[in-house]
Amino acid sequence: MSYTEHLSKDQKFKPLIERHGSFKLRKRKNICLRLCAHIMSQQLNTKVAEVIFKRFMNLFDGKEPLPEDILKTDTTTLRSIGLSNAKVSYVHNVARFAVEKGMDEKMLSKMTNEEVIEYLTQIKGVGQWTVEMVLMFTLARPDVFAMDDLGIQTAMHHLYGIKKSDKKKMKARMLRVSEKWSPFRTYACLHLWHYKDSGKK
Repeated sequence: MSYTEHLSKDQKFKPLIERHGSFKLRKRKNICLRLCAHIMSQQLNTKVAEVIFKRFMNLFDGKEPLPEDILKTDTTTLRSIGLSNAKVSYVHNVARFAVEKGMDEKMLSKMTNEEVIEYLTQIKGVGQWTVEMVLMFTLARPDVFAMDDLGIQTAMHHLYGIKKSDKKKMKARMLRVSEKWSPFRTYACLHLWHYKDSGKK
């Protein structure tokens, strides 16, 4: 059964799929770089995040830097592209971890989603949300539910009437609703983000 057929069993989801069509997940290499990109984008709108990442890539003449290249880039240079001191530190932490402990796709492919989260959140500055973005958009894992993402929370508030006033109850209800989407919760998140960004029509 395709993910669209599975998610369409949820009557709230059926019109979203009919409107948006289907999404595809694509595996990407250089996990260290992707993890750094998600750190850079935290608490920024998409356009600003894209500008900063483009400046970052320009530091390496547009070529994808290896962890060693990122480590060699000093704090002043990274601050000059618009990164805060904290984000500079976190980006260096990620690169150092990749060099010292490893972060390649072959290694992470042997781990479950939970194991990848546990492994990468050892890095100071890397939280669960950041790793979930890597699981979705770099490792192309089909069953990730980004419950702490504000966009997902907003979309589910509008679609399912889940109130935001009590965070604990909100997350418990979100989790219950999401269970019926498994094993395609990543795709569900993609549709929820699209729904929110297109004006919740």
